[in-house]
Amino acid sequence: MTFHKYHGTGNDFVIIDDRAMQFDETDHARIAHLCHRRFGIGADGLMLLRELTGYDFEMVYFNADGHPSSMCGNGGRCLVAFAKYLGIVEDDAHFLAVDGPHDAQIEADGTVRLKMQDVAMPRRASVGEGDVFLHTGSPHHVQFLGPAKMPLAELDVFAAGQAIRYHQAYGPAGTNVNFVEVPADSRQPWSVRTYERGVEGETLSCGTGVTAVALAASNRGAASPVRLRTPGGELEVAFNQRPDGGFDNIWLSGPAVRVFGGEI
Repeated sequence: MTFHKYHGTGNDFVIIDDRAMQFDETDHARIAHLCHRRFGIGADGLMLLRELTGYDFEMVYFNADGHPSSMCGNGGRCLVAFAKYLGIVEDDAHFLAVDGPHDAQIEADGTVRLKMQDVAMPRRASVGEGDVFLHTGSPHHVQFLGPAKMPLAELDVFAAGQAIRYHQAYGPAGTNVNFVEVPADSRQPWSVRTYERGVEGETLSCGTGVTAVALAASNRGAASPVRLRTPGGELEVAFNQRPDGGFDNIWLSGPAVRVFGGEI
């Protein structure tokens, strides 16, 4: 089987051109094996690119545990870059993902801009005082770390994230968890670390996660576009906030890089 490896600010994916519809998406053990960092290729998730009438392509996404997942923002951006690599699209793309249709643009420097679905107003999370919850294609808990809390660089993201991800308030499906260091100047990048469900650990970046953080940060003085710094690099989120507190015209932007390709 031929595969391609892409990453978006360190959030990495195995991508397969499945326009011939030959990949068995019900074989979860096989998908998990391909994503395994010791016995497989190694990735945070696996994506299939398929043909679909009315769209440039369809995005079918699986977490590293082998099971289908909700929307992956960095994955979507990488799949757009892969579609250009295949010659399916040029600088604009229109595709279908699990959460609905998406538009995307590829800029001259390789930056991929992905339009996200509209998002409702952030609501107060039932876990953690002052924390908020948003659904940006995937569920996200956002915790802002104030001066009195541990610095983000020293935080045990695995332990802290796992406790919230499996909290009964988010049962049974659980949630992704983002920890945010508030900058002294809201115009500076907001530092983010994310615990992802399905990966069951920290990833170097999460597209739907930084989108959730940017929208939540708008209530803390951040103006669109918001720059966000993850362990894997910087992303940008632009948006419009509606009078009802929700958001539309949301665009997630950043690099999408082909690392290598091969056979397995």
